[in-house]
Amino acid sequence: MKRIVILFSVLLAAQIAFSQAKKPTIMVVPSDAWCNENGFVTEYDNQGTMVIIPEYKKAFQSSMDLQMVIAHINGMMAERDFPLKNLESVIKSIEQRTAEDNLTMSKTSGATLAESPLDQLRKTAKADIIMQLGWKVNQNGPKNSVQFILQGIDAYTDKQIAYAAGNGEPSFSAEVPVLIEEAVVAYVDNFAATLQAHFDDMMENGREVSIDFKVFDNGSGLDFESEFGGEELADIIDEWLNQNTVNHRYSKTDGSENYLYYEQVRIPLFNASGKAIDTEAYAKDLRKYLRNTYKIESKVMTKGLGKAVVVIGEK
Repeated sequence: MKRIVILFSVLLAAQIAFSQAKKPTIMVVPSDAWCNENGFVTEYDNQGTMVIIPEYKKAFQSSMDLQMVIAHINGMMAERDFPLKNLESVIKSIEQRTAEDNLTMSKTSGATLAESPLDQLRKTAKADIIMQLGWKVNQNGPKNSVQFILQGIDAYTDKQIAYAAGNGEPSFSAEVPVLIEEAVVAYVDNFAATLQAHFDDMMENGREVSIDFKVFDNGSGLDFESEFGGEELADIIDEWLNQNTVNHRYSKTDGSENYLYYEQVRIPLFNASGKAIDTEAYAKDLRKYLRNTYKIESKVMTKGLGKAVVVIGEK
């Protein structure tokens, strides 16, 4: 009897632990292909190269199907206990941020900030995973069917971590959200399990980011070969990364006296107090270390969620 009680207690504890396991925050967005096919894109000249970008706000204002489809997918993921960021709400936050960013200029050149819409989404929503959804409705007599593609993208690395695609069964329903839900339901559990497995790996081995180190050309002579207490600055930075990455996992891919580039830098998802850590917060910890220990000033800039640029020499 005592063994049974012990076994029951162990199983109960395991179940509670599983139910309380942290899950990745996700955000569902329409794929670029869907936006382009439906005319919800705009073009801009990026230094001579024409770039096509999605117009999410226009898509939401024009397509009731999009609103309903994302609501259905959000509901399916919520049933599986995944925290959600709502795209339409994030867009409103971006508009406010954009108004503020438009007033931000470089101190020297007067240049303004430049970010893609997806970078803005990631930065504002702070989602761990972006779920990109595209679909096409086919008609066959009185019945309709839907083809769909669902991609899970790590918001920090842009790497695809989950994928599902398929065709729904022909149906007399003409409502796109219903067709999508019927088509996706057979795939969603495996898709969600893959997302969770990726997040569990991040919990154990850290989130993968990249950090680019540069120096200001301000005539100070400071570079990564400059010595402090007999150690070159490049070695000081490398040792800090060694001590402050999960399982000491990081990769220096290039470097010289004027720049260092690190990829696959595994940073913890949370600090000791349980507060979430992103690339910017991690790089700022390094900046504080250099300032407090070696009196070296630096400036931290971010590109999306997964890349930080630390410029040594001044703010």
